[in-house]
Amino acid sequence: MNLTPTQFVRYIAVIFFAIAADQLSKWLVLTRFNFAERLNIVPNFFDLTLVFNTGAAFSFLANAGGWQKFFFLGLAVVVCGYLLRAIWKNEFGSVGKWGAALIVGGAVGNVIDRLVHGHVIDFLLFYIKNWYYPAFNAADSFICVGVVLLLWDGFCSKKDVDLIKKAR
Repeated sequence: MNLTPTQFVRYIAVIFFAIAADQLSKWLVLTRFNFAERLNIVPNFFDLTLVFNTGAAFSFLANAGGWQKFFFLGLAVVVCGYLLRAIWKNEFGSVGKWGAALIVGGAVGNVIDRLVHGHVIDFLLFYIKNWYYPAFNAADSFICVGVVLLLWDGFCSKKDVDLIKKAR
């Protein structure tokens, strides 16, 4: 059974919130930092910085020659389309729908970067001594939290329990 339009709008609002928060945070960093400039926030642990990523997570395929931009754009469109359809069709439990909305919002935030700037803007840098976690952004955080919520939903959803009971 599909969601009602009113129910669906809740998840669209989450998507727009994630996009707005991501783009605002990137705009603030872009207007206040030079490339590779760092501002220490927590000594020996966390800095704000400005770096660009033409690849995916952990700069995967960053030096692939340019085709990866279109690959990641296409992948984002397909994944977002699937997740929006699944939310509308009520295919996830409530936690999964929130997770899917966060993933879509984060993915669209990074797609905007690729279309406008040709790369993704990253600015959150965590490190301990000489170990650095790759810089990331708010969109990446929304995607990660969304994936955790989708996994949680997959393991704990009442919908799955109901399907198993019906199958017996």
